[in-house]
Amino acid sequence: MVLSETKLLNNLRAISRYCILFGVVVALVFLPFGGIALELQIVLALAALTIGIPHGAVDHLITVPKLASLKMALFLTAYLGVVGVAIWAILSANLIGFQAVVLMSAIHFGLGDAAFISELDARQLGVKKFPKAAYIVASGFTPVVIPLVSQQSTEALAAVNPKLIDWAGAFAPALFALMIVVAAASIIWMLITQRIQEAIDLALLLTLVLSAPPLVAFAFYFGLWHALRHTGRLSLEFEKAQVQHRKDKSWNAFGVSVLAGAPALAAVLAFTIFLGISRGFDLSQQLLWYLLVVIWALTVPHMALTLRLDLKALRL
Repeated sequence: MVLSETKLLNNLRAISRYCILFGVVVALVFLPFGGIALELQIVLALAALTIGIPHGAVDHLITVPKLASLKMALFLTAYLGVVGVAIWAILSANLIGFQAVVLMSAIHFGLGDAAFISELDARQLGVKKFPKAAYIVASGFTPVVIPLVSQQSTEALAAVNPKLIDWAGAFAPALFALMIVVAAASIIWMLITQRIQEAIDLALLLTLVLSAPPLVAFAFYFGLWHALRHTGRLSLEFEKAQVQHRKDKSWNAFGVSVLAGAPALAAVLAFTIFLGISRGFDLSQQLLWYLLVVIWALTVPHMALTLRLDLKALRL
């Protein structure tokens, strides 16, 4: 079973890297033509974000799998209640809500990606000590903050919600420089401590956010990096996936984990459209904004539920 788990995690790591490289290549190909057109950016972002939605929908099956039907119903009601409050907070207090989401997302992504590495380490022999703190900060804040304070962020935020353009105020240039230094220092630290694979991961993320438009950079990271790796981790805990791992069928284990969250995709898309229509939105202009709002809101209870799994994997 351990062999199947290790094989899956390594394969997902490779695939997520290829996805990020694809994003970098696409950005560079369009560079001589003035960059990727905003319309294409939105299409790519919507596609990548949609792919990432199911990864957060299996939480309750792992963290609270043995609740009786009534208790599970109450739990899900509370879960969705938190999502509702989060949606209201983001929509009614755009700037403060967005700033809170940025910080929360960076922490969640950093913990999750570091936990993925720790799960791999636990299944391999002779690995060097993992500098967790440096990796958590760099892997979480690089793909979240840098795209939002880069010179291209104005166009991206205008496409999402113009009220967010000055979310970092006068601190944006300093924040951009700080994040570059943090990412570069973390890469160097990984090299010094002989964590070459982690250095490659961080270098890829830094290259993506510096070359691709912000919408594409974040969406590719969320749907084609974080979601893939998180789903791989879920297969280590999800009982139906464990059955497949015991049969040495790693991709079946991954497939079972994906399918368990698939119904959430239809639910999230339907709710996003319903929410937008109820607020009189223009589908062609504001779909990305409302989809991001719903995803950010779902991140609040998702982060709370997965925190225990993250800390367990990180041995914290």
